Amino acid sequence: MPLTNKNILLGITGSIAAYKSAELVSRLRKAGANVRAVMTNNAQQFITKTTMQTLSGNSVRTDMFDHDYNLEHIELARWANLIVVAPASANFIAHLAHGFANDLLSTLCVATQAKIIVSPAMNVEMWKNKITQQNIKRLQELKVEIFGPETGVQACGEIGTGRMLEPYKIIQQLNDLFSANKINKKFLITAGPTYESIDPVRFIGNHSSGKMGFALAEAAINIGAEVTLIAGPTNLSAPDKIKCINVTTSQEMHDAVIKNVDDADVFISVAAVSDYRPSISQKNKIKKNKQNLIINLEATPDILATITKTSKPPFTIGFAAETENVIENARKKLIGKKLDAIIATQVGNNAGFNKDDIAVSICKKNGDIIELPLQNKSNAAQQILGNIFNAHQKPKH
Repeated sequence: MPLTNKNILLGITGSIAAYKSAELVSRLRKAGANVRAVMTNNAQQFITKTTMQTLSGNSVRTDMFDHDYNLEHIELARWANLIVVAPASANFIAHLAHGFANDLLSTLCVATQAKIIVSPAMNVEMWKNKITQQNIKRLQELKVEIFGPETGVQACGEIGTGRMLEPYKIIQQLNDLFSANKINKKFLITAGPTYESIDPVRFIGNHSSGKMGFALAEAAINIGAEVTLIAGPTNLSAPDKIKCINVTTSQEMHDAVIKNVDDADVFISVAAVSDYRPSISQKNKIKKNKQNLIINLEATPDILATITKTSKPPFTIGFAAETENVIENARKKLIGKKLDAIIATQVGNNAGFNKDDIAVSICKKNGDIIELPLQNKSNAAQQILGNIFNAHQKPKH
């Protein structure tokens, strides 16, 4: 189902149509979405927080500083994969169209990188007003999706356009929206660290959690791709639709990639593969003594270089986790390994590895660089795929 595991933030503004939000949140959850609700002060005149909290299964936010969340808008903005404001009053639409951020809902709409859906609800004369129509046009120019409104009998007794779209129709349009971005391709993705054995109890590894690779695998599944995920040692579980191959060492990851790459249209190398391994792994535990221990290291197989040197390599994307000169070093890797794109990110100083949020730069072969701000890795994964691929075309070199 297109909405399965989507994090949807439902915004509710001051309109008699707020009662429809109760049905909408129920339908969203039945469709598999995770839902959190944010209500404006005026919305609370029409429907209670208790109702929305019960139906969503999550606390309802109404204020910038609820429960001592001093950065509430940042927390929610990063969590959401999609923001749906239903009903959206004429007042809220005006604020959003001009970037005002004077309450929690409008502020997080300004702060988010997620797509925003607006379902208008207002009196027919308010809807026809030139100012409202100009605001709607401005939102459309800003790539905000407008769902509705419908024509019919309104709460005031008048007949005309301005009724909020029925919840089941909003669900249909959300399904259509996600289905329109499908890509019928086979993805091969690597994730996590590799461990290189020193002896039976010690290894060389790194701090990678695998979260970014798993997020990209799930994002690829959500746009219709068939995904094979080759994962190093992590604590993560892949969704059932993903074929997951678990490995430990760089050699095992290399061999698994070689075995599966011929069927892949796209190869995304996210794993933090060890560059070196002990030339000899001891059969027994090395005992501690007062002398320094010297371990001879040898280079591990270069998976990316191996793949791009094949006669017909897939569309290949690398990752560059850098502590300095991030873009410069990433572009050297892009060119040196003949990649189609590379995702660069800063690591070290409490950034990058083993975190839920990430900021990345997408560097393309043609020289374009797209900056994605700090956000949760699920959102970042969706934006990475959206910026690199045209969903209706095969990736081209």
